[in-house]
Amino acid sequence: MKPDIHPKYFPDAKVICSCGDTFTTGATQQELKIEICSTCHPFFTGEQRIVDTEGRVERLRRRYNLNS
Repeated sequence: MKPDIHPKYFPDAKVICSCGDTFTTGATQQELKIEICSTCHPFFTGEQRIVDTEGRVERLRRRYNLNS
């Protein structure tokens, strides 16, 4: 194996979510910024949020007459 080809491993990397939650994990970067974590993900929170970009969800509902 070639020497010095692996990235440096940080066993206590800080993870920062856009919701404000922070936790530590092992990673190859010292600090990670993420958009969704287990605190704010709809699967874990039980609330359903649909991220609608450019009205696509609304257009699909109108096209197929879905009322939800």
